Amino acid sequence: ENIQFLPFLTTDANNLSWLGYGCLKGDRTLITVNAIGAALQTLYILVYLYYSPAKRPMLLQVLLLLAVVVTGYSYFTIVADTGSRLAQLGLFCSAFTITMYLSPLADLAKVVRSKSTRCLSFPLTVTTFMASSSWTLYGLQLHDPYITVPNVPGIVTSLVRFWLFQRYRPEQDKPY
Repeated sequence: ENIQFLPFLTTDANNLSWLGYGCLKGDRTLITVNAIGAALQTLYILVYLYYSPAKRPMLLQVLLLLAVVVTGYSYFTIVADTGSRLAQLGLFCSAFTITMYLSPLADLAKVVRSKSTRCLSFPLTVTTFMASSSWTLYGLQLHDPYITVPNVPGIVTSLVRFWLFQRYRPEQDKPY
């Protein structure tokens, strides 16, 4: 009903990108986590498509994602210089992750305008904070800015959402 399809798709693309980075770098943690994440997101997409009454727009989005993934894979395996391949893929993954973490900013503006946190998910905020904090610490441990830097916005936006949950408590919500 009210569940968006695009987050499943973008998260799958993000997992596939980081999986490629992990494979290129030889990092088993990145490979394991993102292979599981990509498999789960693909499963979510298939279930969503199965139960969705309007399949055509979603299938077009999936095909577009596949075209982007194949194009990206082709670029990083055929065109990109071997010496700079890891840095270029790391930069691409970082930009994609930052975009993913900043995407809820539109909802944050809606919360402030409506003074209601109904459109925010508290469990998702907690898991985003935990995941982005874990990846930031992992990146710091490896001295890998491509892992560290893009996860900081996840921490910041989660803290802002926690503040909004505190500021506009659910019991303050007015029934529509």
